[in-house]
Amino acid sequence: MTLVSHGGKAFRFDPGALCLELLTTGGPGEFARYEVLHEPSDLARWADRSRLSPGLELSITQQELERTRSVRDALFLLTADRAHGRPPNPRDLAVVNAAAAEPPLAARIEPDGTRAWAPGATGTQLLSTVARDAVDLFTGPHADRIRECGSHNCYLLFVDTSRPGRRRWCAMEHCGNLNKVRAHRARSSTPDA
Repeated sequence: MTLVSHGGKAFRFDPGALCLELLTTGGPGEFARYEVLHEPSDLARWADRSRLSPGLELSITQQELERTRSVRDALFLLTADRAHGRPPNPRDLAVVNAAAAEPPLAARIEPDGTRAWAPGATGTQLLSTVARDAVDLFTGPHADRIRECGSHNCYLLFVDTSRPGRRRWCAMEHCGNLNKVRAHRARSSTPDA
């Protein structure tokens, strides 16, 4: 997915999981200032840009949008807790688990052999699909590879899917480069002893 920095520069960010893509739409507390899900159509646009296959026609109510923001905020907190080795908050787990218990989006095979979505998809089904992805992530082989960007002022969360498991930055072209430049300047300005 493509994000835009505070300075207006676009960069590619791969959080590694559908559920973590939702975290880029806002969050709890101080992250509410980044909220982009104001109308049901905003959630539909997010789904179109997500890693879900194209062609999903959603009918989303205002109530489903509000529930999506609540689940996203709980998922944000759970993911940050996991990234920092803290135990999960039972209240946040209950919110995500309740969403995962709903019926998910239904996929189907088109006559040409391509994958498509069954008609009549709802915001509740979309949210269930995202929550089930979170259950799979938090209980699967990459659960211990959930990370927060190592930059001092970036809080993007991602799954480190690199082979060695040493990814530190949300994106090398964004925070990674900025930190390399800072480190180089610090080394260059320090006189040799």
